[in-house]
Amino acid sequence: MTVNKHIEDFHGLPVLDFVTVVDGGAELPEPGAVAWKIAVEYDAEQDWIARWGQFLDRVDTTAVTALVVGEWSHDGPDSFAGPLAAILEAAERMPALRGLFIGDITYEENEISWIEMVDVTPVLTAFPLLTELVVRGAAGDYAGDEGIGLQPVRHEHLRALRFESGGLPGEVPRAVAASELPALERLEFWLGVANYGGTTQLADLEPFLDGTRFPALRHLGLQNSEIQDEIAAALAHAPVVARLESLNLSMGVFSDQGATALLDGQPLTHLKSLDLHHHFLSEAMQTRLREALTGVEIDFSQGGKPGERWRYVAVAE
Repeated sequence: MTVNKHIEDFHGLPVLDFVTVVDGGAELPEPGAVAWKIAVEYDAEQDWIARWGQFLDRVDTTAVTALVVGEWSHDGPDSFAGPLAAILEAAERMPALRGLFIGDITYEENEISWIEMVDVTPVLTAFPLLTELVVRGAAGDYAGDEGIGLQPVRHEHLRALRFESGGLPGEVPRAVAASELPALERLEFWLGVANYGGTTQLADLEPFLDGTRFPALRHLGLQNSEIQDEIAAALAHAPVVARLESLNLSMGVFSDQGATALLDGQPLTHLKSLDLHHHFLSEAMQTRLREALTGVEIDFSQGGKPGERWRYVAVAE
């Protein structure tokens, strides 16, 4: 599995590619009716900054509520630093912005672990009313650039935060854990693998498990991991689980070992959903989970072979 398709909806709105619409001569919709995507193709005549300027000129950005940043490298791999600076410079022109997705990029455009991300802390400081932030990519030492970063912040309104990565540095979850996010309801990390910069350890995740951080948290996703069974074992007795409505342990190397730990731990029957897609569970264990968690919607799709010597995460390179 790879990231092989662009998102079609974001922040409750259909995604509209600004460049495609403008170049095609179509009429632009109302500013708040869509999630506006700004992206360029490789070898495009105009770079991302130029297209961003067109967007600011053509659209009433004071009414834009959702923004999607697509591929910004039109002439080979490039850091997100330039586009980020342009977005921050225009922050006062987007007072209604509530949802921001950085990096709607497929593997055909740029492998996820080659997306040259930077410190995204300024996004949260520049947009104090933002309620949803998704960041895809990491790079860093692997690509020889700055790499993804985050500093501890206080943000009063952020309700959903997700980092999608083929290898997430431990500094990122540690910074999230040190942040004050009183409104945060949904938190997800794609942890990835060591070969692509994934240095997050179980200890980095423990602050999210003890239940003392983020009192509004109702959904937790610890996904795409080589330590999926260890995470499951820690969650089996984690205080935070009792107040979750949904739990996502998908995309990793989750096996019967991790499932046994969950079943031997605290009750999970209060959950509305448990996402385990892309797993390595036996049929017998899937049956055990269904019988033990009646009433819980469980996703067992994309199962691999149980006991397989080489288990792999869904998204790495």
